Amino acid sequence: MPFENCSAFPVYAQQAYTNPREATGRLVCANCHLAQKAVAIEAPTSVLPDTVFEAVVKIPYADGLKQVQGNGTKGGLNVGGIVVLPEGFKLAAKDRLSSELKAKTKGVYIQPYSAEKPNILVVGPIGGENHREITFPIQSPNPAQDKGTFYIKYPIYVGGNRGRGQVNPNGEKTNNTIYTSSSAGKVQTVVKGEKGNYVVNIKTDSDVTAQSIPAGLEVSVRPGDFVKVDQPLTYDPNVGGFGQNETEIVLQNPNRVVGLIAFFFTVVMSQTFFVLKKKQFEKVQAA
Repeated sequence: MPFENCSAFPVYAQQAYTNPREATGRLVCANCHLAQKAVAIEAPTSVLPDTVFEAVVKIPYADGLKQVQGNGTKGGLNVGGIVVLPEGFKLAAKDRLSSELKAKTKGVYIQPYSAEKPNILVVGPIGGENHREITFPIQSPNPAQDKGTFYIKYPIYVGGNRGRGQVNPNGEKTNNTIYTSSSAGKVQTVVKGEKGNYVVNIKTDSDVTAQSIPAGLEVSVRPGDFVKVDQPLTYDPNVGGFGQNETEIVLQNPNRVVGLIAFFFTVVMSQTFFVLKKKQFEKVQAA
């Protein structure tokens, strides 16, 4: 997997990718958040044109989890999300939001992925403690005005991550992943630095190689251990991960709804008259 254009938080993906959804259907967030985790979305099965509705992205994780921060200390998990809507759907304007929807989205800054992709919405990183469910206010299109939309069923793709990524946008590892040995040999020393980082010195057949381990990681080898190439030198610190899911939504033609109601009304009235006529016929026979 190429890491040159790897992205972590939405701002990095926005800078590196014109479209965050690859041809395979994979969201590019998975390039840096390597662990797979669950994510879910709740959205209505159908909506009318030019209406505002909510899609709730659920990013679950266990209580009490702590992640390694960039400075090596432990802290709470942050979360981020992305929703890929059909073309024509977009982030609802603030003046279209109900009081309830304003309360649900208070303090959560959701933005379009780009000016060219207003149908793709991103958010994060934000604190995960109170945002394991993120509400996206969405406005549906009106096919009468937008000729590129139709009254059909559309897919919605969603991704959500919790915790920091394992790869930086420049392709380098973060301190939230496993560090492995670049050479085979015997561990001579494990030296801890003043800032919590480590240097693992490995004696090979020809010389001694020194491998740097950033602060926040726990070294899994000891002096005297023999290691192979790509053998882990640290325990895996990652407690987060990224997941993606999808659902479907129907842009419903209001005329069809009216027609359906009229049809049901006609059926009910027909059945009612049929029952009344039957009762009348039974009374005539009885007389």
